Amino acid sequence: MHFARSRTALALGSLVTLTALVGCSATTSPADSAGPVGDGTTLTGGPTSYPLSVENCGLTQTFDERPSRVVLMNGASVSEVESLVMLDLEDTILANTQNYGMSDMPGLVEQIDALPTGDVDMAGSFEIPAEQLLALEPDLVIATTSGGFDPSSGQSSREELAEAGIETLVNPANCAMGKEDATEEELGAFDEATVESSFDFLNLVGNVFDVQDEAQVLVDDLRGQIDAVSAAVEGKEEPTGLIVFPGMSMMTPNGMPAVFLGGIFDDVLARAGVSGALKDSGLTFTSAIDEEQLSSADVDILVVGGFTRGEDLDAEAAALFAEYPQWDAAKNNSYVTVSDGVYVGPTNAAAIDKIARAAHPDAF
Repeated sequence: MHFARSRTALALGSLVTLTALVGCSATTSPADSAGPVGDGTTLTGGPTSYPLSVENCGLTQTFDERPSRVVLMNGASVSEVESLVMLDLEDTILANTQNYGMSDMPGLVEQIDALPTGDVDMAGSFEIPAEQLLALEPDLVIATTSGGFDPSSGQSSREELAEAGIETLVNPANCAMGKEDATEEELGAFDEATVESSFDFLNLVGNVFDVQDEAQVLVDDLRGQIDAVSAAVEGKEEPTGLIVFPGMSMMTPNGMPAVFLGGIFDDVLARAGVSGALKDSGLTFTSAIDEEQLSSADVDILVVGGFTRGEDLDAEAAALFAEYPQWDAAKNNSYVTVSDGVYVGPTNAAAIDKIARAAHPDAF
């Protein structure tokens, strides 16, 4: 999952994320601003020309050919594995540790369940320990955040992996997450992530894996779906909405349900014709929200999220309505359940459609 895009969220987000191989030249080095290397989030057009160099979170990665032994770090996310799956790159995946067991897009869970896991023992950690990762002999390791390569948490650093001939990528929206020396540009990308950030990662994958045409078709299709929903609700009165993940209450300092706002969360709501209930509060993350602020929030529709297999989101909604009966959403039993689609990732269109249909049933 991708936690709230705010600088105040970086510390909490970091807690949550906690031999030369054929196909990669492993030239991990500080990016040279004078060189022609880009970040890879814009499709170059046509077949990928190798070697391909991309600047990713301040390090240059050079690919001599399409990666074929990919490991996906956990990061409490599914957006990276979903991006590869939706681009039909399952055959390149050596080990995947991303799996919610639920998704806003039908069929994705089954496809992810079928992927190899590499039989890694996470040993209670959020990420693959360094020794086990190196033993897998990947040619590319993809992490949700920079924190996925944090040696202080037992992971391999990007530099260590480069020495072993292994390239690495971090989702560009999350460079600042878990990175002590994040640039202003990286902080801005983290703060201001939108649905376009989801498309950026799909484009990056398209360039690196030589599936640019497929990435273009997918991005165009997803953007078209979102635009169609936004057009259907355009001009209609916007109800206020609140995105909560009750199952993440253990990750908040006050035990309250995790509330997500700002960045892509507000963008998803807006594209569904919903205004964030706390949009103008000046708050940026659930850790800054107290009981009084949540109680007094103007909530017309509750967006209840889940991220683990078997969560009863209907029961979670009922429990929240019992706790906050003053919300109009509670009085009208107005809620919708979501999962991965409210984060940076390729399932935004599905979540936006679900939210819009719940908020504006007469528009469809």
